[in-house]
Amino acid sequence: MRKYIGELGLIITAFIWGSGFVVTSISLDYYSAYQNMAVRFLIGGVILGLIFYKKMKHVQKGTVIKGAILGSILYLAFALQTVGLQFTTPSKNAFLTAVNVVIVPLIGWAIYKKRMDKFEVAGAVLAMLGIGFLSLKFSAELNIGDILSFLCAIVFAFHIIYTAKFVKTENPIHLTVVQLLAAAVMGFIILLFRGEAAVPIVDGAVFSLVYLGIFGTAAAFLLQTVAQKFISETKAAIILSTESFWGMVLSIAVLGEVITLKMAVGAALILLAILISETKPKLFKTMPLREKV
Repeated sequence: MRKYIGELGLIITAFIWGSGFVVTSISLDYYSAYQNMAVRFLIGGVILGLIFYKKMKHVQKGTVIKGAILGSILYLAFALQTVGLQFTTPSKNAFLTAVNVVIVPLIGWAIYKKRMDKFEVAGAVLAMLGIGFLSLKFSAELNIGDILSFLCAIVFAFHIIYTAKFVKTENPIHLTVVQLLAAAVMGFIILLFRGEAAVPIVDGAVFSLVYLGIFGTAAAFLLQTVAQKFISETKAAIILSTESFWGMVLSIAVLGEVITLKMAVGAALILLAILISETKPKLFKTMPLREKV
């Protein structure tokens, strides 16, 4: 039951992030990317801190350290993605960032000598291909934006891995609150150096920041952290990769975007990836040996 709760939590997280594409684009019309990051992390951290105020009284020093590590990794990933987007196309940025779904099991194997589940690895590869069909306009060009986007994927992979590692021994609520506040502190330090610390209040645009702070940050990262207590890192990465799938679904439903064959293939591959990693088809399993008579 806990496994299914974890999977549902990650599906909701991916849905929230997928729905955030339009809101983020509205916000970026009025605020710089760095202002956007700092404020959404601050709102997310403060909201959760107020909700779980009594629980936060008992936070341990070790949890603060681990939460700060996660927050630093999280901010770095967002920053790499943001800067990378300035030099490459949104489609390539989305695809290269989502490559973390394949990097996660590789890092787990290389650093922690963790055995790779062949079905989860197959699902990760299929998910990456599906994201490619959904978002990538194929091009042979390679620029600094592509490199930064790929580095973002590596950092996001470490965030997933360390979240899974830390949540085994720490309270997920404590970890989430501390990491969001740590990311906010880093965000405002960067704003000071960039001379953007004065964040204007713009009618109509504040709502987008509040939405991103409450739903895209507080709710989403709390769900991710709690969910990763119950399922593997690779499966978590696969489920979170459905962000692009939900973005496509909502674009069709809300914005009236016309579905193409390429989009349909991408969606099918992502769903197949989840099916394979979840059910581990018996057809591909090794047949059991006959019992001795």
